[in-house]
Amino acid sequence: MGIIIWLIVGGICGWLASLIMRTDAQQGIILNIVVGIVGAVIAGLLFGGSINQGVTIETFLYSLLGAVILLAIVNLIRRGSVR
Repeated sequence: MGIIIWLIVGGICGWLASLIMRTDAQQGIILNIVVGIVGAVIAGLLFGGSINQGVTIETFLYSLLGAVILLAIVNLIRRGSVR
């Protein structure tokens, strides 16, 4: 059941992060899920919160912030600007 929650929350966080960073037209649903899950891992490392502890507003926002950080890093490497 945990993997399904990771996929759902990862997809939502990745999609919202791509809207915030204006990269939604470049990404598909699979990349949104990957960005959301990697963002959740980054957030877990930086802030200590994890989706495994339960999906709360706090862990969701941390995952969203981690996904935005990931997209900012990718944009910085790809284009030379965060956007």
